[in-house]
Amino acid sequence: MRCGRGCSFLRPGVHPMPLLATPPYIMPRTSAATAGPATATSSGTCSLRVRLRAPGRSAAAASSSRLPRAMAATGADAAAAPPSLLVFSGGTAFNGVVEELKKVTTRVAHVLPVSDDGGSTAEIVRVLGGPAVGDIRSRCLRLSDESTLEALSVRRLLGHRLPLDPSEAKLEWYHIVEGEHSLWDGVSRPYRETIRAFLVYFHNEILRRPVETFSFTNGSIGNFFFAGARIFFQSLDAAIFLFSRVSQIPAESLVLPVISTNDRLTLGCELWDGTIIRGQNEISHPSNGRREVVDKNCNSCTALPSSIKRVFYMSSEGCNLLHEVST
Repeated sequence: MRCGRGCSFLRPGVHPMPLLATPPYIMPRTSAATAGPATATSSGTCSLRVRLRAPGRSAAAASSSRLPRAMAATGADAAAAPPSLLVFSGGTAFNGVVEELKKVTTRVAHVLPVSDDGGSTAEIVRVLGGPAVGDIRSRCLRLSDESTLEALSVRRLLGHRLPLDPSEAKLEWYHIVEGEHSLWDGVSRPYRETIRAFLVYFHNEILRRPVETFSFTNGSIGNFFFAGARIFFQSLDAAIFLFSRVSQIPAESLVLPVISTNDRLTLGCELWDGTIIRGQNEISHPSNGRREVVDKNCNSCTALPSSIKRVFYMSSEGCNLLHEVST
């Protein structure tokens, strides 16, 4: 018997049939000096060791003795593993639970909406379009690593919000995008260059739309970074992947959009009295068309005229049931 290189595996005078009667175990060898009785070499070119099974013992029988122990180990590992969960939630409402859930398990798939149209997310969608990323960004930050000083610095940077005063917000944004702000302290050069590149790209996209004046008031740096990545890759999934890696969320944690799209969608609802309300912010914090900063710590808001019958996605230009998007 020879290999493709012409190396003989059997000694002269040994008939190959007894060796092939049962499948051999063939393992690489590095030295002919250590070869056993059933070992053959060829001038050091190729060295293999052939082990023969005892007659009458099949491969299944040889391995059956190891199965119970392996199965017991697998069962023990499964019993000791933390639970796996699938969570459908919004952004703010579940954030408090996330901190406690992380203490129990990180094997969680978080499915989040792409319809947040409040705060800086609304301004990004208004000027640049695309799906709303505020809830996804918020969850990624909640899941982000906090074990090192750099991880905390990255989390502080991406979780920062600009001032409410328009002039102060714009000035601080320029300091951040130019890399001169103190928020960059503690962020290493690779992370700094990666994050800043997408912030610069986001800023460039704003400047390319001179008709629309972008308001940086109460802007989220994490939202700006996320939007820059989404526009650059033209993919919401790719932006989530990048944000997850930069914020170092656990490998076994998943953050998924309820709809994977690069288009602009909004949330709508139908009330029992037939009224159609367009916009997540108008559903949770009715403002009668007024644009104002929502205080998420305040539970008091204007009540809807009727109870909600159902909730659905609709196109951003739509205002009735004809613009409902199938999911």
